[in-house]
Amino acid sequence: MPSQLYVNFGGPAPYLEHYWPPKLGTQLERGCIAAWYTLKFWDLIRREKLGVHKSGNRPLDMHQFHYLYNTCKIPGVTRDSIVNYFKTESEGNCPTHLIVLCRGRIFTFEAVIDGQILSPPEILRQLRYVQYICQSQRDGIGLSALTTEERTRWALSREHLISLDPKNLSHLERIQSSLFIVSIDEDSPHGTPEDYSQIAYKALAGDPTVRWGDKSYNFIMWRNGVFGSNCDHAPYDAMVLVAMCDYIDHNIKASEGRWKGPVSVRDLAHPTELVFTVDQKILDDIALAKAQYHTQASDLQVANYAFTSFGKALVKKKKLHPDTFVQLALQFAFYKLHGRPGCCYETATTRTFYHGRTETMRPCTVEAVTWCRSMLDPSATLAERHRLMLSAFAKHNKMMKEFQQGKGFDRHLLGLLLIAKEQGIAVPELYTDPAFTKSGGGGNFVLSTSLVGYTSVHGGVVPMIHDGYGFFYRIRDDRFVATCTAWKSSPETDAEKLLRMVFQNFQEMIQLMVNSHL
Repeated sequence: MPSQLYVNFGGPAPYLEHYWPPKLGTQLERGCIAAWYTLKFWDLIRREKLGVHKSGNRPLDMHQFHYLYNTCKIPGVTRDSIVNYFKTESEGNCPTHLIVLCRGRIFTFEAVIDGQILSPPEILRQLRYVQYICQSQRDGIGLSALTTEERTRWALSREHLISLDPKNLSHLERIQSSLFIVSIDEDSPHGTPEDYSQIAYKALAGDPTVRWGDKSYNFIMWRNGVFGSNCDHAPYDAMVLVAMCDYIDHNIKASEGRWKGPVSVRDLAHPTELVFTVDQKILDDIALAKAQYHTQASDLQVANYAFTSFGKALVKKKKLHPDTFVQLALQFAFYKLHGRPGCCYETATTRTFYHGRTETMRPCTVEAVTWCRSMLDPSATLAERHRLMLSAFAKHNKMMKEFQQGKGFDRHLLGLLLIAKEQGIAVPELYTDPAFTKSGGGGNFVLSTSLVGYTSVHGGVVPMIHDGYGFFYRIRDDRFVATCTAWKSSPETDAEKLLRMVFQNFQEMIQLMVNSHL
């Protein structure tokens, strides 16, 4: 089973909404500017100049930002590990090279020379060199496809690769320690501010020979000048990437999408290609990894649309919480389509705690289900439906607040399960109870959801289970943008239908608020 599809998150960049609409011939010219701002963000973290995030007046833990760059997951036969080479200036030296993947080949070059970050024209010069080499010569073997593999198989392949030649290990360490991956992708996915579906699909399930699935950040530049990302989820949560992409987005807007600085280019060494020594076993492993990946990727359905009739502004005017508004619309949509409640995971951040990450918030409450039933009950009055909806809102808001304060239980239960397994203790009956699984326990949530924030940046994940959905969304004053995923081979699910139903429910819920006050 290709693990990269299941554990990584990815999504489109929002730059096409203003100065960078899709346009052939702009891939590298735009890409070098976005890469430069990505390096400037790294420099902010390195110099400890990035402002501390806050929730109200409470500071949030910023530790995860140290894992955005210079970070990689290493496959192990029984257990993976994360290596992090990032250091702040006060901590010491930090690797400053980039890795560029293009047509199955791997190149590297220094992004900081004499203490100065390469300018966009200098980055452009390096990327053009890589692209020229790749377009004028044979495609590479696509070694990075191995990172999509099931973890133990990838670990064994990696061990074999290292045994073939000592330089293979140094090449791997060069990739692992790099700032991030630049993916020069040959695809040209269509996209508009209202429909990101193709780009979102390619970000999650695109060419495996130009992604290093274990890296914390793959910056994808497509041939038509649109951009995206694919990231290992283990080192950090999506809000870290959102902060960086939002920083880039603001700067691209401020510069009108153009580089207005000096165009001179220093005398730079050409990018170096990392050529691995391989044998037939490695080539066979790559072929198998590609085949498995493409089979699974072709089964993925992605719907990524904008709802533009209204957004956060109107919802807040009705004194409703925008995130809860989306979650209840999703509960109602699932109930309509499937005739039953949908056990649901929503991310609750715990970054108010030291090195905090997330807790599981469970939006499928008794109050939510009672409201859903009332909406489908012709005998229920408007007043009753309105009262039940507000009750569902109140329960959700209360639980989210509590869970963000460390009062959830799923992480606690996970910890107890892991301790039992590590200590060889019999797993408590709770974990094998069918009701536990049916409620979503053990990674069995039918709806895997997260609010990606209130910026222009969004992304998505694949469903947690085969007959489930992934549902990530962002909220703006004038719109909601959601990425809904499902597996085509599931006879039960349809991402397009669910997303359209959610949008329909937005209208019904606002109408209920209006009519209840008439």
